[in-house]
Amino acid sequence: MAISSFNPPVRTLMGPGPSDVHPRILEAMSRPTIGHLDPVFVHMMEEVKELLQYAFQTRNQLTLPVSAPGSAGMETCFANLVEPGDKVIVCQNGVFGGRMKENVERCGGEAVMVQDPWGRAVDPQKLEDALKANPDAKLVAFVHAETSTGAQSDARALVELAHQHDCLTIVDAVTSLGGTPVRVDDWGIDAIYSGTQKCLSCTPGLSPVSFSDAAADKIKNRSRKVQSWFLDMNLVIGYWGGGAKRTYHHTAPINALYGLHESLVMLQEEGIENAWARHAHNHNALKAGLEALGLTFVVPETERLPQLNAVTIPEGVDDAAVRTRLLKEFNLEIGAGLGDLAGKVWRIGLMGHASRAENIVLCIAALEAVLADMGASINTGVALGAAQKALAGK
Repeated sequence: MAISSFNPPVRTLMGPGPSDVHPRILEAMSRPTIGHLDPVFVHMMEEVKELLQYAFQTRNQLTLPVSAPGSAGMETCFANLVEPGDKVIVCQNGVFGGRMKENVERCGGEAVMVQDPWGRAVDPQKLEDALKANPDAKLVAFVHAETSTGAQSDARALVELAHQHDCLTIVDAVTSLGGTPVRVDDWGIDAIYSGTQKCLSCTPGLSPVSFSDAAADKIKNRSRKVQSWFLDMNLVIGYWGGGAKRTYHHTAPINALYGLHESLVMLQEEGIENAWARHAHNHNALKAGLEALGLTFVVPETERLPQLNAVTIPEGVDDAAVRTRLLKEFNLEIGAGLGDLAGKVWRIGLMGHASRAENIVLCIAALEAVLADMGASINTGVALGAAQKALAGK
């Protein structure tokens, strides 16, 4: 059978990721491929590092994109900082805290779990209790923005507690970077990782990471080699380090890095505080429309992530049937629940380029049309007006 070129449909991506990719970024990725050691490319690498420092709000020298998706950024942080026998306190309030535990154990460490309900922020008091009960702990790991629930934890408070007990910190900012405040230096975060496919509006496949001087020192002075050759920062830094002379480590995803560079240029042009404000404003408009429909949020307002909205599915409504109709009839993707919340919630993303007024209007109108046609118990005829009023700031 002859297979022809693949031409995907044009979708509006309002799930938990990937998010809509801006046309400027797609255009950047189509530019001519050059060598990964070409002096021009090396210059661009330096710009990417500087732009990532801006996105993370840090001056950390060890700030770069790992040549793989956000899960590899997570593994980079754990593989480099956790040695066999190390005790790591892991805060879990959703799926991705569980993945942190898995990483600790695969590195030969001991994970001490601090559990919070799904849909709630990490409780600082529970962390403090765990730190007092485990004075030999070396690290604290937590998810800043839990993608599975839409809950946002107080990173500053959690890092401060960890440092009071002489622990380094590992922070998951996959869904928060570029969409809600992330201040690596102000908060004292030691290791942080993110992804390009969420609020940075880029394609999946790269994972920005940043390490403090204290974390970099720990990596340099390990008692044994990092278990992953590819993710060993002691080796990677030979390629991503400063200066024109680079040591070959791997062939970087050149065109993907063009896209990341463009996305970070766009973030700089908008201004990071303006990007945070845009996500918050659009969340309020989506919230107004969804609540007018009669839908409720899983996460309390004070703990809610503006760019990832988890809403409870109305009683008697078939989760998959709604999402299928939205995709087929409106080319609109929203996300299903994960883990404990599977079948109970929809996750609606407002990330990066997807966080704009026309997407909010489409989502509200499409949801109302499908739910009303299915006979769901919702309020009709009021949601769009509520969303548009909030968009106008009224």
